[in-house]
Order: sequence, then structure tokens, then C-alpha cells
Amino acid sequence: MSDFDAVVIGAGNAGLTAATSLQLAGLRTLLVERHNLPGGCATSFRRGRFEFEVALHQLSGVGAEGQPFTLRGLFDRLGVSDKLEFVEEPDLYRAVVPGRFDVTLPADWQGTSDALEAAFPGNRERIERFLQLVKDVTFWQIAARRGMPPEQVDPVLFRYGLRPVKDVLDEYFDDPGLKSVIGTYWTYLGQPPTRLAFQDLALTLYAYLEFKPWHLMGGSQALSTAILDSFLAAGGQVRFNTSVEAILTEHGRATGVRLDDGQEVTAGDVVSNASLPLTYAMLGEGGVPPAVRDDLATRRIGVSGVVLHMGLAATPAELGFTTSTTFVHADEDDERTYAAARTLEPARGICVTSYDVAPIGFAPSGATHISLMTLQYGDHWAKIPPADYARVKFAYAQTLLDRVEAVAPGIRDAIEEVDVATPLTMARYLGHPGGAIYGYDQDRTEGWLFRNSERESHVPGLHLAGSWAGMGGFQPTLEAGARVARRLLRARAAA
Repeated sequence: MSDFDAVVIGAGNAGLTAATSLQLAGLRTLLVERHNLPGGCATSFRRGRFEFEVALHQLSGVGAEGQPFTLRGLFDRLGVSDKLEFVEEPDLYRAVVPGRFDVTLPADWQGTSDALEAAFPGNRERIERFLQLVKDVTFWQIAARRGMPPEQVDPVLFRYGLRPVKDVLDEYFDDPGLKSVIGTYWTYLGQPPTRLAFQDLALTLYAYLEFKPWHLMGGSQALSTAILDSFLAAGGQVRFNTSVEAILTEHGRATGVRLDDGQEVTAGDVVSNASLPLTYAMLGEGGVPPAVRDDLATRRIGVSGVVLHMGLAATPAELGFTTSTTFVHADEDDERTYAAARTLEPARGICVTSYDVAPIGFAPSGATHISLMTLQYGDHWAKIPPADYARVKFAYAQTLLDRVEAVAPGIRDAIEEVDVATPLTMARYLGHPGGAIYGYDQDRTEGWLFRNSERESHVPGLHLAGSWAGMGGFQPTLEAGARVARRLLRARAAA
């Protein structure tokens, strides 16, 4: 008899939902996490009198009480809904290019249409046609992903789904400012408009316009803790401060893991929430199937970021923050902004998240907690000599502050606490190559039409869950873990 029915490697979003789903279904499950707390990206930390949210900017997939979306059902099944307090954000975002535009898009279809028309008059009909395209492409994409035969899918998906965002925006609009504002969420997906599939931007816009952006009281750590508590209450076991050194196999099938203290744990199934390169490295030199080697050779490590977590001795209103999410860019040249992610030139675009416009409970009265983030690849950070790292890190951080001053003049005078994270920080805490925050580059070749890593590890008994096997982001990874667990349970029931 195996020590456990299942071992789950990594307590990130997908690892937590996979482990809890399996344990609640009656499988004896061990969860192994190298860090000292659950969550991966979904964590928080303290500096002085502030608690800082690590990574969650806006949570999709929740939906309102009368219009619930998929995450509410998942949280019900995991037994955590009554432990969570959701905070609705009324706006999608504020998009700013100093001297060119400053536009806030409300989180509803009509409000967004009105705001875009007000900022860029004469485009109402184009805007409404574009927003209808967003709805149509998203509807048929979901239908196709759920197994609808291709001949029954509306051709609009095939005409537009895989086209680059830039091509679709160019077809619908002439004004570069309007195209820049409506395509702003490309930074959430880590790919520029020339490489990002339109269906991915459409899905993102639809998720937030139809079901609203949300946050959580207590931040993402509250969610991670609630899911872990449900796992433990159901009888699951967890090992923190523990790494998996190897995935054990017998006759080509995964049969357990070896921990960093040398202990070997047997299991009927192994679920990995670790990166694909690390997961397959755990199989050893001869354990990686040729099909996997060929597949991984075609993939590119995705983007990471530099983040300033700041505690400010002023309120959001005093600082000039009017929305929870603000994007500030140097200009409308998204391609140059993306190219800058591979250099150390001053940050050209930042995402500013103010967690106290719609408070999540992390800042003291009269203060606010914000994060500034810009996309950065990790390879050039890895080449910085250790003796120069601190100087380069803080010099680069100053360029993010320069950028945010366009919407919050004098913000430097309000800084009480600040912590700077780089791709090397992400790599250290997440264990991801390059500090990648979305796994592999989320371009068109990584979409659900071309990759099937989550469904097929090519190693019986080994299951892959998380952003490295599918789409990155909070909602996708939370749902991926539960989906992998359901697939595993069905396979066991059929055996």
C-alpha cells in the first residue's frame, strides 16, 4: 500500500485547489511546499505597520451575488466561501499617457463605451461594434473549449480568435490613443499587441466587464490560508520548508517523490504545481520522454517583473489615486514598451495598484498601500554581478517612481516603507526559471489550441497543474488545479 493516494508538489494556487479537491474526494493527500507558508504568488508580507499584497491586482471569475461566475462555485466546493470577503472594484482601470490622454473605464459595458466616446469623440459606432466582437469571440471560444464541434462554432472565432490584437485594433480604430486605452490589459497577459492572440484579450475584457474586477479582504493570503485550512480539516497533510528532489518512477510510471531530507514517499499519483522544467528535471536524465524534450525545446521562458511595494503616509485621495488600478505609459508605442522589458532602460509602462481606494484592510487609517509593477524578463538581471545588484535594483526602482509621479506628484515624500522585488526575487521565492510569473511566454502558440501539457504529461501517474501547463493568472490557475483533480479522480474511477 502506498504512503498516500496522491502527493501534490507546490502550494501555489493550482497546488492548493488540486490537493484540497483530492482530499475532499477521499484521497489521502500529501502537500509539499518549499516555502514556509501557502500561496506561491498568492501571499502577503509585512513591513513596519503595513501588510503588502504580493501579486493579486484584480481577481476575475468571481461575479456578483446575483450573477456568480466560476470561482464562486469552486470556492463553494472547496468549503471556503464563508471564509472569504470579496471587495468589488467599480472600474476596470485608469489609463494615462501624460499629455495625451487620461481615461478611466468603468467596469460595465455601457460605461466603458461612454468613457471611450467622451475621450475620443466620433467613435461610438466603432466602439460598440468592437465590444460586441469581444462578446462574440469570448462566447464561441468558451463553446469550443467545452467541446462544441468546429462546424457548429460561429466563424467569427476563426476569423478573429488567433489574429494579433494589433491587427484587430487597427481594423476597428484609427486613433492610436483609443487603441492604446482599449488594449491596455495586454500587460496583464505579458505579450504585446503584435504577439497576443485577440481571443486572450477578449476573454480578459469580457471577464472584467461582465463579471467585474474583485479583490479580497486580507488579500490573496486570506484565500490561500482558507483553502489550506479546508485541506487540513479534511485530513490532508502538509510539509512546509520541504523541497521535492526527485519524482520516483517504476516501469515509466510516477510512484512517489523523494524529499530533500532523503525520505521517499510513495503515492498512486503525483501532481506537480512546479514549473515544467523543474518538474521534468525531477525525473532524472533518463526519465524525460522524447516527446516532452521536443516540446520544451520549442517554448520560451516567460516574462517576470520588477515590483515596488510601498506603504505611504497619506490617503489615496491625497496622493491622487482615483481608481484601484492605474496604467501609466510613456507613450502609445506598446512594442517599444514591451521591448524595454528585455533591457534596463527606464521603465516605460507601469501598473499601479492602490489597495485602499477599495480597501482590503492592509493599511492603517490615513495611510495607503500600493504596488508599482513593470514587466521585465529575468535573463539580463541574472547577468548583473552580485556586487552591483543592489545599486542596479534601486536605480531601476527610481524609474518606476518617476513614472508614477505623472498621476501622484510628490509621492516620494509620502513613502514610509518600501520593498523592491526583481525577477531574481521572483525566482527565489517561486522557484520559477527566470522568475517567470506566467510560466512560458503567453503568445498564440501557448494557447489551448496548440498545447496540451495539462492533459498529457507523457508520464503515467504524473499530472501537471498551473501556469506552466496552461494559462497564467489567478483565476486560470485556481481553476486548473481543481480541473486536474477532477480528471485524476475520473481516471481512478474508470481503472
